[in-house]
Amino acid sequence: MKRTPSPPITPEMAAHIRFLVQVKKLYQHQVAALLGLNQGRISEVMNGRHFPSVPPAQGTFPF
Repeated sequence: MKRTPSPPITPEMAAHIRFLVQVKKLYQHQVAALLGLNQGRISEVMNGRHFPSVPPAQGTFPF
């Protein structure tokens, strides 16, 4: 079976990921399913590997 890589993470995506995990209290696997990403990508954002200085998005989630 061929693996499909997750799309690249943008600063906007990182902000929304942090919003969903920190503010909305979703689990990382839930955010991954919602965004169509690998759970490892969510973990990388939350652990500061990608865009560590980007704060959580404010307001509501765009979709």
